[in-house]
Amino acid sequence: MKLLKTITERYSPRAFDSNAVEKEKIEAMFEAARWAPSSRNNQPWRFFYATKDNQETWDKLFDSLVEFNQIWVQNAPLLIMTAVENNYHHAHHDLGLAVGNMMNQVSEMGLHMHQMGGFDPVKAGENMNLPDGFEAVTMIAVGYKGDISILPENFQEMEKQARERKPLEEIVFTKAL
Repeated sequence: MKLLKTITERYSPRAFDSNAVEKEKIEAMFEAARWAPSSRNNQPWRFFYATKDNQETWDKLFDSLVEFNQIWVQNAPLLIMTAVENNYHHAHHDLGLAVGNMMNQVSEMGLHMHQMGGFDPVKAGENMNLPDGFEAVTMIAVGYKGDISILPENFQEMEKQARERKPLEEIVFTKAL
């Protein structure tokens, strides 16, 4: 069975071109997320984003990243903070579905995403005035793939590594363990 190219060719680069992401592509990316399945159609996800045209907000998002991520994210033209309703049992699952839709759309448009857990969610929430009842979950850098030569040498080596996944027999089972 042949898989979609948006799945097999997707990867999370650290080298981003500094060119802006077009407004239409940003809208399409969030529209794809909007159409994700959601338990009871609750749609508990929220996205806060900034481009370099909105430097103040971009800096607030960037400020919450750990130093390791700040090193390579500085060239990304678009940053996103994801958040969910923290009192909704399936919120993280539903957010994952929305981001999965977004990732497929981004890949189809020739863009790339790199999701990050390396950030301070409390600081991010405070920087973005996240409403009560919501929690920051991930940060995402989005943009066009850049030349890895813009990265420090140790990051260049990480970019050259082959994409690997566990074999199916390690993740799919037909009986109780």
